[in-house]
Amino acid sequence: MPSYKQLTAQLEKLHKEVAAAREKEVAQAIAEIKEKIAEYEITAEELGFSERAAPAAARKKALPARYRNPKTGETWSGRGRAPGWLAGKNRERFLIAE
Repeated sequence: MPSYKQLTAQLEKLHKEVAAAREKEVAQAIAEIKEKIAEYEITAEELGFSERAAPAAARKKALPARYRNPKTGETWSGRGRAPGWLAGKNRERFLIAE
């Protein structure tokens, strides 16, 4: 049975082989992809990439306000931590009529 040191040496060797094989295959895949993109004249937008930082669909929409502070006009959607002006008070008094 191999010793611990022998096994760790084999493991390191295998990690290096895996990294080299992956690097080679990734390079081949990139070359094939570039070839197909050029062949079919595919654009970044067609692939789902865009120059914007985040796609519009991924952005969260703001929730409508459900509560309003009559003194300051500050609003709260009812999600997350309750604001200080609402803490310990009857929330129904601050509901916004829809």
